[in-house]
Amino acid sequence: MTLFRFLLSLFAFIGALAAAGALVISVVLMLRFPPLLIAVLLACWLLHRLLKMLHTTSHE
Repeated sequence: MTLFRFLLSLFAFIGALAAAGALVISVVLMLRFPPLLIAVLLACWLLHRLLKMLHTTSHE
């Protein structure tokens, strides 16, 4: 059971490290290529509007 817990912790750590690395690479790419930053901001804005629209229609 101790080995299983160690492996689970190891995979969780590796996953968190990979996620942090992907986040840093994404931020660097967005700062290096401004059109990518604009595309990400536009996608976030559209997602926000869509979720807000779905939230208001589901409560009627």
